[in-house]
Amino acid sequence: MRHILLSVGLIAIATPVLAEKAELTIYAPDYFTSEWGPGPKIEAAFEATCDCDIKYLPGDILPRLLLEGERTKADVVIGLNTDVTKKARETGLFLPHGQDTSDLTLPIEWTDEVFLPFNWGHTAFIYNNEKMADAPTSFDAFLNSEDDIKVVVQDPRSSISGLALMLWMKSVYGDKVDEAFAKLAPKVLTVTKGWSESYGMFTDGEADMVLSYTTSPAYHIIAEEDETKSAAIFDEGHYFMTELVGMVKTTEQPELAQAFMDFVLSETFQEMIPTANWSFPAKLDEDKWPEGFKKLALPKKALFYSEDEAAALRDDVLDAWLAAFSQ
Repeated sequence: MRHILLSVGLIAIATPVLAEKAELTIYAPDYFTSEWGPGPKIEAAFEATCDCDIKYLPGDILPRLLLEGERTKADVVIGLNTDVTKKARETGLFLPHGQDTSDLTLPIEWTDEVFLPFNWGHTAFIYNNEKMADAPTSFDAFLNSEDDIKVVVQDPRSSISGLALMLWMKSVYGDKVDEAFAKLAPKVLTVTKGWSESYGMFTDGEADMVLSYTTSPAYHIIAEEDETKSAAIFDEGHYFMTELVGMVKTTEQPELAQAFMDFVLSETFQEMIPTANWSFPAKLDEDKWPEGFKKLALPKKALFYSEDEAAALRDDVLDAWLAAFSQ
């Protein structure tokens, strides 16, 4: 009887070990892993292709990587963008993604062999087209307008979209960007820490315009059947943004991490992006976009700084921004 009990006990101990699945740890932004973000759907779809479990660790990715270094728990990181990837690349933590990027559906050519795009969009000011009949069609018209337009924007020190606005204006105005910031400041009702606070103020009717993305109206069109939100398209062009995926060299699951990198550009993954991430997919033909995305007004010109250019410009442009907004 003791032998039987001992055998049963050993089986009970061994069974969980035998049943344990490989785990892929992914660092991701909070929005990505939330119930309304793309994370849960991507998790379910990828787990259906492998005998594994995805474990998301949400939060601010870059500071965590800089702090942890090679002690990081991440196998993959998702959600970095080109305005901050220089610091991430300089950690030496990332392996080549191993993907063919020659046929991505981005408005710019992509040749980076380390960071892989999974979505893209343009920074834009969103307005209510029922309340604002004549939205500005250029940055100059917007900044020089005598109308009492009140806009909410995000802080470039704490927000990706706020940093993109700062660089967008630098790309348009060059050495005269400080003058442009000085013209923008009186139109700004408030500067919020993050995007969600700004957008909430706009949808609550507290501001005429909000800094967001050209894809933001798609949410209202598809989820709310509301076509009153539009992006003001500027003749000078709009700042291009893309979010990226990277594979960490210290991963203990290299085959699984590579399989996830392969999955990123699959049609299954890419078809989830428009209505879960509310952005354009990095590799999906326009005829496969949801109908609401096909209705969006898009700029003819994409403005973009490489990670080296963005890093070189950031501090001086931020100083000019802070000077304008401290008056």
